[in-house]
Amino acid sequence: MKHRIGRVEGEILRELTKILRKNIRDPRVNDVTITAVECTNDLSYATVYYSILTEDSKKEEEAAAGLNKAKGMMRHLLGQVLTVYKVPELIFKRDNSVKYGSKIDQLIAEVKKQDANRNK
Repeated sequence: MKHRIGRVEGEILRELTKILRKNIRDPRVNDVTITAVECTNDLSYATVYYSILTEDSKKEEEAAAGLNKAKGMMRHLLGQVLTVYKVPELIFKRDNSVKYGSKIDQLIAEVKKQDANRNK
């Protein structure tokens, strides 16, 4: 059963990315990238993780509002291409891994700089 859930998650990720790029015209979601999808065991809910490459909290709120507004249309279009009995309810959550990764890169660069200054 787990293998099927993984395949459905991958299919939802691919199709939602296509839908977001081709069918959703809301300018609030132009910079949104879908990074991962996690479904419950009964496939009734799908948590969709997205990232946005900005630190502006206003832009983050606008993107979240845009995704929530387009949720119904996205689910409808997803139902036309998925071959499951019931299309999962979509739940959008911000993926902070990109922000966390850039913070780690910045910390590593600072440590290298300090190490270079110490060796001089």
